[in-house]
Amino acid sequence: MSSVVITGIGELATQAEQGLLTDAAMVIEADRLAWVGPAAQAPPADERVDLGGRAVIPGFVDSHSHLVFAGDRSAEFEARMTGTPYAAGGIRTTVAATREAADEQLAANVARLVAEMHRQGTTHVEIKSGYGLTVVDEARSLAIARRFTDDTTFLGAHVVPQGSDPAAYVDLVTGAMLDAAAPHARWIDVFCERGAFDADQARTILNAGRDKGLKGRLHANQLGEGPGVQLACELGLAAVDHCTFLSDADVDALAESGTVATLLPGVEFSTRQPWPDARRLLDAGVRVALASDCNPGSCYTSSLPFCIAMAVRDMGMSPAEALWSATAGGALALDRDDVGVLDVGRRADFAVLDAPSYVHLAYRPGVPLVEQTWIGGRRAG
Repeated sequence: MSSVVITGIGELATQAEQGLLTDAAMVIEADRLAWVGPAAQAPPADERVDLGGRAVIPGFVDSHSHLVFAGDRSAEFEARMTGTPYAAGGIRTTVAATREAADEQLAANVARLVAEMHRQGTTHVEIKSGYGLTVVDEARSLAIARRFTDDTTFLGAHVVPQGSDPAAYVDLVTGAMLDAAAPHARWIDVFCERGAFDADQARTILNAGRDKGLKGRLHANQLGEGPGVQLACELGLAAVDHCTFLSDADVDALAESGTVATLLPGVEFSTRQPWPDARRLLDAGVRVALASDCNPGSCYTSSLPFCIAMAVRDMGMSPAEALWSATAGGALALDRDDVGVLDVGRRADFAVLDAPSYVHLAYRPGVPLVEQTWIGGRRAG
């Protein structure tokens, strides 16, 4: 087995027990880290890569994305920027385009977006279905997503399709659609929100997914306060996403349950809704993740550096907290212990910054600071 020592690391943000190291090195064997520590103590390796004093961070773990789609909703974005409020109805526009697209077209779009993410330091991504909303289209969406990640999420409960009876559609989602989707999915998700699915429907769908072996997560409290966050905590879900509008009881439930609150600042940027109050959550002891929510409607960004900058500037997070939330926090939201942290035995997934410190991710917003992305011990791209 060949080994590589990565040396010349000016600053290494491990997100592990070693914390922040300066003048550091890492040794890679196969796809894992075999050693992490001061460069002066690095063991010999077969190959040496010198980063010339650049900063290294764990690869970003994007725990919420919707990449299997066709079409474009730039006109909807333009309308929002000139005063039309976001109400989630545009999802059906994407559903129509996605149903008409061939598998090859959908896969090419996912490949394009995943490559875009890699260039910006994301090394692991969760991908949802939810733009098919038929048995065939949900199953094929997940089969396509599975080509790119093992964290695939069945989101047949995104919205009720136009002209469908809500009760009959829940029966479909928990019956034939779930049967077809489950072999391709690790997770099940529900959009628990006004205009989508209520708490009773969400509970029914999540329980059905659990019975099929799928882990649960939830979209909730994006458009206003509602029952979704407390439902997620009650059910012990790994994560509940959006969390824009929270009551004190919601915050207390998150803190007590350990369910990760995944914040998606790109949505607030794109919809002009209020920013999630990350400071309130962190001060209450809630575990927080940051993710892109990359989708063609409410948030068409694939950039976690951009999300970090917004979280620091507008959501009350420190640069260190935002970095943790986009790496180790994302791993917690996906119930993973192999990514998001740079430590012995973890996957050798990391980003090299053309900067002396991770702080520059927020300090220099919009600048392409990720010079290299390594996935499984190999340089991507």
